[in-house]
Amino acid sequence: MFARLFTDSGLSLDRLRALVEVGAAASIARAAEGDPIRQSQYSRQIKELEDFFQTKLVERHGKGIRLTPGGRELARISRFFLMGLSNFRRGCLAEEQIFRIGASATFVDRFLVPLLAQPSRGPGPRYALETVDHIEIERRLHDLTLDFGIVTAAAVSRPLRLEELGGWRLRLWIPKLLCRDESQARQALRDKQLPFVWPAHELALPDLGVFKGREPRLVCASFLEAKTALERGGVAAFLPEFLAPAQAADRFVCLSIKGSDGSLYRYHLAWNPRLLRLNPHATRQRDFLLASLTKGT
Repeated sequence: MFARLFTDSGLSLDRLRALVEVGAAASIARAAEGDPIRQSQYSRQIKELEDFFQTKLVERHGKGIRLTPGGRELARISRFFLMGLSNFRRGCLAEEQIFRIGASATFVDRFLVPLLAQPSRGPGPRYALETVDHIEIERRLHDLTLDFGIVTAAAVSRPLRLEELGGWRLRLWIPKLLCRDESQARQALRDKQLPFVWPAHELALPDLGVFKGREPRLVCASFLEAKTALERGGVAAFLPEFLAPAQAADRFVCLSIKGSDGSLYRYHLAWNPRLLRLNPHATRQRDFLLASLTKGT
């Protein structure tokens, strides 16, 4: 059944691992961490794989390299295979597993860190949290370089799966240093005189409703940064309900705006079902995250 794979030399686990690592790093030098000996080894191993499969696996891209379509497919197959072997070995040795979770800075800070830092009654899995945007989360779930992701999109590409964790209304908060009351705040909106902050990695600019087509005074990454900017008193901000600013009634005007704060900002847990087939323990972790984060929201 597999005789042809072993007729010629050039195929090995080391060579497949080199392709996976170089593809993930988009550079032989970065994959080898600057070690010239390893760089030479990686270059040779990829060339041997190309000779074995009789196809180009990498190509130049700017100052680095990228995998060709054939290289991406071989790297995907290799990653699944290597992950399966790694999980099998950890199970045989009863080793702890590390689950990698990608999410926005806000979700990591407000939900994941409080949940996963709680005292544990005994040994269990370990976690690595990464601040990643939606596009990168989706790509890395496909590649299985993330185990789980938290996204706000209502859909993801196949075969990824989604399950909603909860939703919060977006509220428009305006410092009273800018507008004393609701009437003044609404007039500033009509006159397009209200400066605002835009958390670009967590909220699409058109979703800001009343600010659509206008330029923000400040662009930042997350709702956390937007809240910090809001509390300085110089800009307005849309924030989900769980991030209401301190001393809200005394320091801020909160407006109800149709089409903006009336909409729900939703979080979803995303995963690749292939992960569950490769690692049976991942099913338990998925269920734990769903139960704990849905309850927490």
